[in-house]
Order: sequence, then structure tokens, then C-alpha cells
Amino acid sequence: MTNNIERPLDLLNQSKGKEMIVQLKNDKQLVGVLLAFDIHINIVLDNAREIENGEIKKHLGLTFVRGDTIIYISPANIK
Repeated sequence: MTNNIERPLDLLNQSKGKEMIVQLKNDKQLVGVLLAFDIHINIVLDNAREIENGEIKKHLGLTFVRGDTIIYISPANIK
């Protein structure tokens, strides 16, 4: 496989320290730097912000997100 990604958690491991977009089941979207995750995809984001219509709605700072609330996680292009 490309980028040495053989399992889903390999992608998250390579994404540590990078800014990620996290889409939640409640239609909220967070952007922040991925610090840590576990096998349940519970994640810790640093400098997390809630994004609405492409704009920052709320600054959350250091944030824990439960894995069962996440729809997807993707690399961010938002500065």
C-alpha cells in the first residue's frame, strides 16, 4: 500500500501533530492539531476550533472528542 498505510490507525498515527478536520454526528465540525488517539478513535485535539460555513465559530483549545461521535477525520486545509 502507499504511504506505509496498511490499517486505518496507521493513517491517524502518521497524522499526529498535523491539523485535522473532524466531522461530528451532531453536524458540528472541528479543526485542530491531532495530539493523541486510541483504538476507539477517541481523539485529543490541540487548538481546536468549531467551524461553521468555513469560518471559526468558537475557540475550544485543548479538546477531547469521543470516538463514537465522529463521522470522519481528514487532513485540514484551513489556516
